[in-house]
Amino acid sequence: MISDSTTPTSSIATLLRLSDIDRLRLSEALQELVAHGSILGLEPGQGELYDWCRQNSDWLREAAAMVGLTTYIEHESRLVQAIPQKPSLVLRLKQDATIVLLAMWYEFDTQVREYGATQVSLTILQLNQLLREKLLPDLKSQPSVGRLREILAQARRFKLVRVEFAEPFENSRIEILPTLRKVIQFNDIQEWTRTAELHRSQATGDEVAISSPDEDGDEKP
Repeated sequence: MISDSTTPTSSIATLLRLSDIDRLRLSEALQELVAHGSILGLEPGQGELYDWCRQNSDWLREAAAMVGLTTYIEHESRLVQAIPQKPSLVLRLKQDATIVLLAMWYEFDTQVREYGATQVSLTILQLNQLLREKLLPDLKSQPSVGRLREILAQARRFKLVRVEFAEPFENSRIEILPTLRKVIQFNDIQEWTRTAELHRSQATGDEVAISSPDEDGDEKP
């Protein structure tokens, strides 16, 4: 991802001179980034906000920096993402949630790197198979259906995935969004492998820091 710069470098004084319309847009963008971590221009109702952010990226970057966030804009995917720079803003996930995100990162990276995919999705059945093969050889360690629903709902809240829940649950489809790559960053697959091995050796229930704005509670599916 790259940081966008399409407007002249602004200052705090410039921010104070924003028009009422721009001030409302900036407020809306910051609230969205703090609450959900990103703005997806391809999502219904977010196209205009993404366009404003792209056209006024310097204003957004300065305002976000004031609350401890670094912003990135990716034109190809039409997304704006905020990465916390302060420990107090970092989301802490349970071990099982981290393992699920690691599995989805692996699938996204494999499909993009090896096959040039522009969109990556898998079913719950495929995700469970991936967990067994790559991260959880002991089936007793896999998250229950209820817990997996909670993990996916939380990931959906932070716009790391899109989920279409179905019956039976194993047929539910997950689209992995490119925002996941920025939240969990690896330089290469070898680094992922070392991290995955570390989590395999740790006891479940430990908390792990993830670069996403913090939350007060889990969202239910």
